[in-house]
Amino acid sequence: MMREQFTSELKAAMKAGDKPRVDTIRMITAALKDKDIEARGQGKTVSDEDILALLQKLVKSRQESKEIYEKAGRPELAAQEGAEIAIIQGFLPQPLSEAEVEDAIAAALAETGAASIKDMGKVVAVLKAKYAGRMDFGKASGAVKAKLSA
Repeated sequence: MMREQFTSELKAAMKAGDKPRVDTIRMITAALKDKDIEARGQGKTVSDEDILALLQKLVKSRQESKEIYEKAGRPELAAQEGAEIAIIQGFLPQPLSEAEVEDAIAAALAETGAASIKDMGKVVAVLKAKYAGRMDFGKASGAVKAKLSA
């Protein structure tokens, strides 16, 4: 489903003459082809969740590059990275708010019956299954650890 969205968005951007959008979508599809090749070597297929994870990785990479360009005094390159981030985030589902993340963690704790830090893996697995692409799991893991430690 997401692959078709990339294709249709690429066609629309090409018709509109939106070069930055065309370039960014082509970069996404190239990264996706690399992911397909990697998965094929392992005898797997790339799911929509894998694509969401890939998009999040691309956004994170662009954010790091943007920070480096800003520190180096290259505002034009930082602006280009910012534009790419905005385009890529357009394909990601709306992220959860802080309150929604707290609610999701509380629900996952209740669902798994987690009582100690040993159960942290179960809780994070439930969160990943339900909220792939919508939550920063690095921050969520820290929050889960804090709740289970308390």
